Parts: sequence; C-alpha cells; structure tokens
Amino acid sequence: MEHTLTSHARGLTLRFAQPQDVTTILGFIRELADYEHLAHEVVADESSLTETLFGERRYAEVVLAEQDDDPAGFALFFHNYSTFLARPGIYLEDLYVRPTHRGCGIGEALLTTLARIACDRGCGRLEWSVLDWNEPAIGFYERLGARPQDDWTVYRVTGEALDALAARFPASEDPA
Repeated sequence: MEHTLTSHARGLTLRFAQPQDVTTILGFIRELADYEHLAHEVVADESSLTETLFGERRYAEVVLAEQDDDPAGFALFFHNYSTFLARPGIYLEDLYVRPTHRGCGIGEALLTTLARIACDRGCGRLEWSVLDWNEPAIGFYERLGARPQDDWTVYRVTGEALDALAARFPASEDPA
C-alpha cells in the first residue's frame, strides 16, 4: 500500500497512517469527542488503537492530513457492504480537522481522497453519520453533494444490552 496519497503545493499532504501515528490519531479522536460533547465516552487508548488499526486483523484505516508537516486532521473509515448493490462501500466513522487548520480545504481534500479510494476499490457508496446539531458539518457535506438519508434511523446496542443480546442464543461454535 502506498503511504502518501496526495501532496499539494500549499504544503498539504495526505497519507495512510502508520503504527507510529497512534498518538496523533488518539489525540484527534479526543479532540473530536470534545467538540461533539462526547469526551466522556472515549475509552480508546494507544494499545487498543494499535491492535485494531495495525494488528493482525485490521478493522479500520486512517488517512492523515498534514499541513507543512503539522498534523491537521484525519479520516477514519472501514468497509461495509451493500447487498442491494452486491458491492463494498466505505463508511466514514470520523472526519476531523483541527480548528487552526479549518477553512483551508483540508476537510474537502480528506473527503475527496476517500471518494477516490472508494472508486479505486470498486465501492458503490461512501456514507457517514452526522450529529443533527452540527450545522457547519451538515452544510459542508451538502456543498460537496452529500444528501441526508431521512428514511433511515440508526439503532445501536452497546454495553450490558449488547452482552444480554449475545447471551440470548448461545453459540455452539465461535463464528469468527
């Protein structure tokens, strides 16, 4: 895998993250959580990120944006699958640009790069969720051509509810 995805004359470089970037990635996650008023939910640490992003089984990928070698933002994504299209897709879990770097086109460069990765990998779509109150992000996404999926409601099972659901029908074998 090529590490540098794109480099721009204005000092912006986009590249795939490497294990030595875990501290930076965790910093971005914490900054994003703070912006979203969800810092209390962050339990990720460098060890868990290293294992899940760079371990034997990689669950997600990260594209880092650097402005003049200064970490400016990131996009964390993973593949999903559309049965209707019979093609993979990319789900953007997090897109974040540090406030000091906003307004310079870094968010657009990250999203454009993910769109190119999706097309290069034969994906049928690129999708993500955005908090209802985050008007600046909603406006940004809509300016780039994204449209909300109003007919869908996201459901989530976590913590004790996830454990209880998993225990309802015990497996005789590990499906993994």
